[in-house]
Amino acid sequence: MAIRRGEAGAAGTARGWRGRGRFGMVEVDGPSMVPTLEHGDWLLVRYGARVRPGDVVILRHPFQQDLLVVKRAVERREGGWWVLGDNAFAGGDSTVYGVVPRAMVLARVAARLRPRPTGGHGREPVRGVRATLGWAYSAVRPVRSEVSFSRRLRAR
Repeated sequence: MAIRRGEAGAAGTARGWRGRGRFGMVEVDGPSMVPTLEHGDWLLVRYGARVRPGDVVILRHPFQQDLLVVKRAVERREGGWWVLGDNAFAGGDSTVYGVVPRAMVLARVAARLRPRPTGGHGREPVRGVRATLGWAYSAVRPVRSEVSFSRRLRAR
């Protein structure tokens, strides 16, 4: 899952803005972090935050410096971080480009906001009190390493 600053880009990209101070918002576009993150989710990120194994992070793509990606920092290795997407079938992680230097890891994801369904692309708009409460209950979630580890990472 990638992020391009300011506008939507190719598959696996997102658009975002950097807020004042150390926090910002990023929109997810792509499947590499499913089931933890889905296309259209908005992420609250903290720039310059300390990264620990298991954290979901925003980093510069090692081969395309203008492209930002969302991955899970799995472990610290010599020279940087080994990062993986939660979706084993999406690719585009350290198995392709190796260790990511620490300087390329820009932010840690603090929370996810799942937008309200709008009815586009086969989705029905959320209607009624029960549906709205169900959406509200699941819309905002913290993204923590101990809670959102995918089965792919637990199996290794």
